[in-house]
Amino acid sequence: MSANTALPPTLAKIVQRFQRHSDPKQRYEQLLWYAKRLPPFPESNKLPENKVSGCVSQVYITATLADGKVSFEGDSDAQLVKGLVGLLVEGLSGLTPAEIVSVTPDFIQDTGLNVSLTPSRANGFYNIFQMMRNKALACEVTAQAEVN
Repeated sequence: MSANTALPPTLAKIVQRFQRHSDPKQRYEQLLWYAKRLPPFPESNKLPENKVSGCVSQVYITATLADGKVSFEGDSDAQLVKGLVGLLVEGLSGLTPAEIVSVTPDFIQDTGLNVSLTPSRANGFYNIFQMMRNKALACEVTAQAEVN
């Protein structure tokens, strides 16, 4: 396990799921399973401000804050990338913005996926992750502004 042992429980569970598979093909199948679990993404949310830049495929992320917890939605036109989105949506939703910001993207190494990802997909993963962190922070800023 890497130095980042303080993963949120859901994300830690996801990492463990991937660790059970040593075969890259099984990891891909696991990733595709996360892609299938993503709820349909509303066309109306496919806006420039929700688009992840630096991704070869089209990736969209939205975040909403309710009771101090962030809920993410996401989509991609590429199945493996959609799996990465699904993994992150499932792993990071339900956390507070502060918890999300404290997560570092190096947990991808613990899944073993970084070995099987092409450099552009790995880069895409980091861009998606960064966008989700930024959206979580934006949620918090908006919530603070509404309180004051």
